Amino acid sequence: MMRPQTRTLKSELMAMRPNARQWLFSLKAFLAAMLALYIALALGLPRPYWAMATVYFVSHRLTGATRSKAAYRVAGTVLGAATAVATVPLLINMPIVLMGAISLWIVALVYLSLLQRSPRAYVFLLAAYTLPIVALPAVDQPAQIFDLAVARIEEIVIGIVCAGLVGSIILPAKVAPALRARAASWLADAAAWADDILCANPRADAGRHRLAADILALDQLIAQLLYDTESAGSLRHARALRARMTTLMPLLSALSAVLQALRTHPAGVPVPLAQALSALSQWLRGGLAGSPPQADRHALASAAADSWHAQLLTAASSQLTQLAAVCGDCAALQHGIGDRPDQPLPKLSDSPAATMPSRGALHHDHGMLLFGAASTGLAVFCAGLLWIFSGWTDGAGPVAVSSIACCFFATIDEPRPVARSFLRWSAVCFVVASFYLFLVVPHAQNFETLAGMLAVPYLGIGMLITRPGFNLIAMLLSVNTASFANIQSVYDANFLGTFNGSLANAAAMLFAPLWALATRPFGASVAARRLIRASWQDLAGAAAWPGADHDAKLGARMLDRLGQLVPRLGAVRAGPDGFSELHVGFCALALRRALPSLPTVARRPVRRVLALVARHYRARLRSGHAAAPSPELPACIDLAIAQIAALPGHRDEAIAALVVLRVTLHEPHVLGGVPDTGAGVEH
Repeated sequence: MMRPQTRTLKSELMAMRPNARQWLFSLKAFLAAMLALYIALALGLPRPYWAMATVYFVSHRLTGATRSKAAYRVAGTVLGAATAVATVPLLINMPIVLMGAISLWIVALVYLSLLQRSPRAYVFLLAAYTLPIVALPAVDQPAQIFDLAVARIEEIVIGIVCAGLVGSIILPAKVAPALRARAASWLADAAAWADDILCANPRADAGRHRLAADILALDQLIAQLLYDTESAGSLRHARALRARMTTLMPLLSALSAVLQALRTHPAGVPVPLAQALSALSQWLRGGLAGSPPQADRHALASAAADSWHAQLLTAASSQLTQLAAVCGDCAALQHGIGDRPDQPLPKLSDSPAATMPSRGALHHDHGMLLFGAASTGLAVFCAGLLWIFSGWTDGAGPVAVSSIACCFFATIDEPRPVARSFLRWSAVCFVVASFYLFLVVPHAQNFETLAGMLAVPYLGIGMLITRPGFNLIAMLLSVNTASFANIQSVYDANFLGTFNGSLANAAAMLFAPLWALATRPFGASVAARRLIRASWQDLAGAAAWPGADHDAKLGARMLDRLGQLVPRLGAVRAGPDGFSELHVGFCALALRRALPSLPTVARRPVRRVLALVARHYRARLRSGHAAAPSPELPACIDLAIAQIAALPGHRDEAIAALVVLRVTLHEPHVLGGVPDTGAGVEH
């Protein structure tokens, strides 16, 4: 994760200048929250503020996203409440064992939620903290556990239904247009990167990290498209577009390396290639309109100065052709997403890079995920022990509130900046809620007055939800504000007891960030090092990959790992940035795809190249840092290229893959401005 600059509360407030869309979303969320609160109060539910807070938990600017979150949150709530009904009667006489069971449940469910990259994660996250919410307040009244579970389900379902109803009726925002706009922005950035590469811009690779991070956001929008009222054609176009976009980043990065090697070659860039680069650059700047230009292979071959120069030209020509094909496919697919009648997919190119399967596997660092889940479960267990041994009668509620915050902090890779911001905002929230508790709420003679009084803090919380950096804080503050102000006690005269309870909830909320700071001080740097080593481990198995299915999964896993690495690069001040590993991985995939069609005389040197690449990365794993490749690797690559080039027919993809391997592992060039030395990843 990028190292954030220290920001004060004033600077955070200055950064929040809402626009019209943010105001609309905040107003819709507040209207849904007040509707949920009114229904919960009318039904006499014990904790109506859960209905109001749930609205902010599930609300999203896009209607389909709200529906997806709502459906899975209902399932998670029912699962957690049912577990509470089954657990509490059995362990009511063993409070420590009960806390242990709750903690183990949280560990398992938080781990399962961290494994998910889709709205399904809400099922497990809700189930994780719904159990303590329902079970702990019922310790003193186990006979009421079923009624409490039903009441909690009712409160949460009311909030979910109100959020979905208001979001669907009042100016609904559909997912497909937002996805189309986000994809257009991504493709424009990719075209700008490609244009910089073709024109030899010295900052050509400056924006590639942003592309790797933004592509993961598109996955979330595609998952939410399932819950929108769009045609099936939009979903087909979106999935096909995502597959093409996956291949574009390694293709561009490898092209950058090959062109840089050509420009440093004594023969330089020949005139035919310069013309091809200029033509493709003009096509990209023109918005990908019309047919893409094609490089003249014969002119390039005749312009070669020597064998290595010819191999570089062959690789550049092959990559330019693939780049034009993939960009054209992406443009056609992006235009097919939106509010349009169902339509078939456009005719796509048969470029090997474009048609390579890219889905099927994600990278999960199970060690880090288990550590985060176990830390969360241990935090809840320790909070429960403090409650049990203190003999505090009303301590169950704060422990339940603390479990919510702990579960949310488990999803954060770098807790320090979020914890600091959360502590500041919690203090502000507590002051505002105390003001409402003593000076505002007592004057609320009817619901309309109460709703007007609550507008100020909750409209502000709605604004926070629309800002990615403050989304988690807004979720927690929505519970904080409601629980601090104790809306269910509007007409309760015991304000001292209410204030004590609010103070206890505030302390419980602060427990989560303090625990995260104490148990996870290493931040994102360890995660970044583990991601790099995982890439080395995959590449170390290059010679042993058994087939096409494993090849496709490896390609998807390499891209997914790069997307996870990019936000953490700020914590690693030196060392590889993941793109060189991406080059090697996709080149190895291309060679494995070509192996079945090669005769034995050409197949053997290619297998030898793969074995040497695998040996190189095994040496990196043993040493913990970059090791020099085998001296025989260039000769093996040259032999493989010579054998393949002597075969009849065009096999430019295999030659290009071998050239990129040599350029990446042996040529003295710099990838992404950071020499691939492996510094910063040793143990």
